Amino acid sequence: MTTANHKPQILAFLAQFFGEHRLADDEDIFASGFVNSLFVMQLVLFVEGEFGITVEDEDLELANFRTVEALDALVTRKRAAVGATAPRA
Repeated sequence: MTTANHKPQILAFLAQFFGEHRLADDEDIFASGFVNSLFVMQLVLFVEGEFGITVEDEDLELANFRTVEALDALVTRKRAAVGATAPRA
């Protein structure tokens, strides 16, 4: 089964907060010091709006949002659960 790659959209969103810093796919977003507590809500709203998914209470674990890879995996899981295969245009 081929999975969609959501990383380009995720990286484009994160670039707004990281400036010139090139974020690696496995780099801890929260340990970087570039973001604050309000960022978490912005990130959840971005993921829901960009990929047409709903982040449920049980999804609100830091592990799901800590890295680009974790975010990509979360989006892939959530989209698969609703039968979606491609990011929104």
